[in-house]
Amino acid sequence: MHPAIRTLALALACVAAAAHAGEEEIRKNLPQRIAKLPKIESVAETPIPGIYEVVVGGDIVYTDANAEHVINGQILKLQADAAPRNLTEERQAKLANVDFSKLPLKDAVVWKSGTGKRRIAVFADPNCGYCKRFERELQQVKDVTVYTFMIPILGGDSPQKLRDIWCAKDTTAAWQDWMLNGQPPKRAIGQCETPQDRNMQLAQKHRVRGTPAIVFEDNSVVPGMLDAAALEKRLAVTKKS
Repeated sequence: MHPAIRTLALALACVAAAAHAGEEEIRKNLPQRIAKLPKIESVAETPIPGIYEVVVGGDIVYTDANAEHVINGQILKLQADAAPRNLTEERQAKLANVDFSKLPLKDAVVWKSGTGKRRIAVFADPNCGYCKRFERELQQVKDVTVYTFMIPILGGDSPQKLRDIWCAKDTTAAWQDWMLNGQPPKRAIGQCETPQDRNMQLAQKHRVRGTPAIVFEDNSVVPGMLDAAALEKRLAVTKKS
């Protein structure tokens, strides 16, 4: 091996070893120094030497290699000929991505318009006002299949509404009658298993903290409601990507 290549290889190995040591120290020290710290999901180096990104409880914070200091803020990359890049927001968007192909669609309320060739998934609470508005906007969108994962995050009678809708003879009709027309579903009687717990776990796994949350086929997630025009634009971007 050429001496220069050997020197470079040794240098890279030292850098990798230092990074690994930093991650070990952070995983060890941070929980000891912050009481009741949620589970550390990941530790990674940032473009700033000596500063590490820590994903914990769905949030991003930064620390040094020994976890002696914590920075709660954002990293901006300054660029001479362009606006600064918000590296923290970019990372948060990537962390929020959902693998559409792995969604358990059997646990969703499904309906489609036209060919249904364009697909989205939505996390929604039956009592969420913005979810109802979004459902109405969806009626104006053509050739789309919608998979709705009901999650009762608003409390109240949301769990009962979820059960009544899911256990109805026609789940889709019960969902749309309630969301579009305000017609309450008939009270479900007897045994009926719902996907409520699985859907809540799915939402927690993907950091869904509010409804509606819209998942596109390119795995990106948009929190909050979109009107029909904005959704059409977003679907067009998804199709191109």
